[in-house]
Order: sequence, then C-alpha cells, then structure tokens
Amino acid sequence: MKKITSRRDALAVLGAAAITGLSTRTRAAQDKFPSHPIHIVVTFTPGGTNDTLARLLGPKLTKAWGQPVIVDNRPGANGIIGTEYVAKAAPDGYTILSVSDTHMITPLLYHVPYDAVADFTPVATIAKSELLLVANPSVPANTVSQLVELAKAKPGSLTYGSPGIGNSLHLAGALFAAMTNIRMSHIPYKGAAPVVADLIGGQVKLFFSPPVNVVPYVKSKRLKAIAVSGSKRLASLPEIPTFEESGLPGFDVGIWQGILSPAATPKLVVQKYAQEISNIVQTPDFARSLEKIGMTPLVSTPAEFRHRMAESSRRYQKEIKTAGLTKMD
Repeated sequence: MKKITSRRDALAVLGAAAITGLSTRTRAAQDKFPSHPIHIVVTFTPGGTNDTLARLLGPKLTKAWGQPVIVDNRPGANGIIGTEYVAKAAPDGYTILSVSDTHMITPLLYHVPYDAVADFTPVATIAKSELLLVANPSVPANTVSQLVELAKAKPGSLTYGSPGIGNSLHLAGALFAAMTNIRMSHIPYKGAAPVVADLIGGQVKLFFSPPVNVVPYVKSKRLKAIAVSGSKRLASLPEIPTFEESGLPGFDVGIWQGILSPAATPKLVVQKYAQEISNIVQTPDFARSLEKIGMTPLVSTPAEFRHRMAESSRRYQKEIKTAGLTKMD
C-alpha cells in the first residue's frame, strides 16, 4: 500500500473512498429497486389506449415487485406537458412514461421543450394495434368507397376527431384524406374518451381509433365500423374488412405502445423493467386481455425498441409530407 506523505495524498484517498462508498450505495439502491411507489405518467385523459395499457400493466408490476404503481394522467398540449414532466424527472426509475408512436410524431409537427430521443431511455414495448375507422350511425356510408363518394359530394362536411393535433390518429385521418383525394374537417380533443363521447352523440362523424376505444360501442350498435388497417381482419370484429379489401392498399397506420424512462436511468433498473414487462406481456392472461381490446403483444428489448422508434420517425416524416402537414410555429 502506498504511504500517504502529503495532505494532497490524504485528500485523494478520502475522495476515492467517498466515490467508492457512493458507488456501492447507488448499486445497492438499484439492486433493491423498487423500494417505494412507481408513477406511470399518461399524457392524455383517462380512457385512451395509453391509459388503458398503463392500468393493465400497473397491477402486474405491483404483484411482481410488491410496490404500488400509480397511473398519473397529465394531459395537455397533445401530450407535450406530461412528456416534458417525465423528461425532467429524476432518472431513478420511479417515474416512467406510457407512450405510443405519437411520441415520434409530435416533434415533427411542434417545437417541443425536449428531445424525443436523447431525453429518454427506451424500456420496453407492450402492444401493437391497427386502427379502426368508425362512424356515427347517422353517416350515410357503410364502406370506404361510399364514404369517399359522400366526402366528394360534400367537401369538408365530414368531421373526424382525434386526441389533439399531431398525433397518430390525427395523421391517419389526414393521410386517408390525401390518399383518397377528399377534404375532411379535423376536430382535436384532449383525449380519446371525449372523442368517443362526441362521436356517439353525433357532434363529430368519424374517428380513426385503436379498437380498444370503440369495439364495445360497435358491438352495441352505438357506432359502426367501416374498415380496419393492417393485413387481416380483427378477431373481435371479423365481419369488418381491411382497408386493402376495401380498395385502399398502402394505408399503413398501425401503432405501437411502450414504456420510456428519463435519460440516464441506470442500466440495472432499465434491465429489470425490460425483463419484467417482457415476462408480463408474454403471459397468456395478458395476451387475452389485449386480444379483447383488439391489440396484440409486442415484446422488444430496449435496443430493439430504440430501433423501432427511429423507424417510426422515418415513416411519419414521409406520411406527414404525403398528408400535406407542416410544422407549427
């Protein structure tokens, strides 16, 4: 052992010991994670897809880890308020974010106070879903071709809702209009639940929605379904054709859902989340819960999730250009 011969040497030894002690305590805290309640932030009002999945996942994490998991709804500004909150949260794993691919669209259309990639750590994907085009029963069209004919006969008269400006459901409507050469009026809301309420009430006529939000109302005849995206029909609504079957190939608007944490979240914590969420998503009962709401499990490692996010950004840049949307000032 080197002999301490000066005040500088003594300080160096003390500093090294402090760093070692801090590192040991940090590692111990990570190994014991979680030791208190976890908050899953949802950036829209209760009742939407992000909220539903957070509430499905939360009790499973509680059962596995023995700590409460609280769903924290922070809606506003098309998800920007809640997203910024998580970006600035302590990177300790106790505040995480329930997201869809809208997370990658928003920065393409808004000036946001965070970096959608650099300010977050991809943790795990949960599910994927196609979009279902549903209408108020008063709309005199039951197929895609009839809807297009109606829109062309009365340009701008058809309205469609979405949970805000610049989300994947808004973009689906804009892309549909561009691909069919029609004009529709977009009405933004603060979440999916108020869109569905007004759709049932007739204040808005159409909604491009994940099945989770609308399938029960289609089955009860309070809404009618026209077509679903993707290559195959929904198991929960096998009578509803795909857009491709309806004469609109290339209408690719499927979405994914996942969990992000603040940047610099410790790797041990991220790995613990990724493994547990992967285990949960692959259980038969969770898969059945997803199937009931028109979704399918999606398992990804953090690295695979990061790649998926990058792919989504490239895809949406193309779709935004096709839809004729521009970044807002």
